[in-house]
Amino acid sequence: MCRHLAYLGPELPIGELLVAPSHGLAAQAWAPRLQQYGSMNVDGFGLGWYAAGDERPARYRRAGPLWADEGFADLARVVRTRALLAAVRSATTGCAPGEAAVAPFADGPWLFSHNGALPGWPAAYAKAAATLPPEDLLDLPARTDSALVWALVRHRLRSGAPAGQALAETCRRLAEQGPARLNLLLTDGGSITATAWGDTLCYRAGPGQGVVVASEPFDDAPGWHHLPDRSLLLATPESQAVRPLLP
Repeated sequence: MCRHLAYLGPELPIGELLVAPSHGLAAQAWAPRLQQYGSMNVDGFGLGWYAAGDERPARYRRAGPLWADEGFADLARVVRTRALLAAVRSATTGCAPGEAAVAPFADGPWLFSHNGALPGWPAAYAKAAATLPPEDLLDLPARTDSALVWALVRHRLRSGAPAGQALAETCRRLAEQGPARLNLLLTDGGSITATAWGDTLCYRAGPGQGVVVASEPFDDAPGWHHLPDRSLLLATPESQAVRPLLP
């Protein structure tokens, strides 16, 4: 499992979102409070952020724990953004190590993260993989269950599906084949789409504060809303809607 976070709102230094909060993502790397599977997230970290006037996000990913990266402190202090997606990784057994396996994954304006696992991967999910064009399978960024989930979402996005539909269809397809855990997080810098399926997910929004969607609250302030399991969140700074993923 992992912990992840996405933000849209007024421009802020990255550190104000990931490091400064009392229980920010930096702290969740070694002491998550609500994580249901695993106890630490030390198998890599990554963040993607959007600069003014550029719809294609930048990324910074490393294979080791967040606190061991000396360059991250400077990056978090000086880089400012209006939108980001960040994650700390706890690798699933049998999945590849390395930076290429670390979220966020990217394609055009999209950033994506998977907090969860596909137990029995890859064999148990061969039918889902077979729905992809061969070139998509050859283009997996890493040999991991999360990379397969991303390939399925990306294929739907490239086919013209709205973000909510792409996530919902992917969750339902994978859940038909095994006990998948599928907390997914997707942004294009203008909206955030997320699913709660097998672990915690919450959000907080307020006038002038933007919206944060996270695996767990990064502080103890009021205003956090916890999503029910198997639900879909569609969020912008101005509006947030929660819908069931199953009929």
